[in-house]
Amino acid sequence: MRWIHHLFLDHFALQRAFPLTTLAAIGRAVAEQEKRHRGELRVAIEGGLPMQALVAGRTARERALDQFTRLRVWDTEDNAGVLIYLLLADRRVEIVADRGIHALVGDTAWETICGAMQQEFAAGRFEAGVLTGLSSVSDLLAQHFPARPGENRNELPNAPVVV
Repeated sequence: MRWIHHLFLDHFALQRAFPLTTLAAIGRAVAEQEKRHRGELRVAIEGGLPMQALVAGRTARERALDQFTRLRVWDTEDNAGVLIYLLLADRRVEIVADRGIHALVGDTAWETICGAMQQEFAAGRFEAGVLTGLSSVSDLLAQHFPARPGENRNELPNAPVVV
């Protein structure tokens, strides 16, 4: 059954869930949220896994870790990069956090945020789900890595990535 979801979740389904206006709103939200802290936020959205990943039995978590590396979210000055990864075919949200913020927050906080996002997605509110996740992650980053005037440079692109 998993194969069917991945093979038939086409680009149009992804565009219906995340039209260009939604992607632009997410990019603006990333920029706004990053003003609150020294962390870096990235959002990666994938409709379905490529055939090679399906055959290999890759999980959403493994794919999120791949994207965390590919997008260089780990490469920030404070080790406070966070990736929100969405795999629509599996209806999964994964958060991968760099060691600096993860050591202070732990798995439970990320799982709670993922759960809240998945509830929004289940109701068809994809933009609201991502914005909720960005705000919640930013609350944690602002608590542990608050912005400092003149030291809050943007290290990673703000636009979401459609994989």
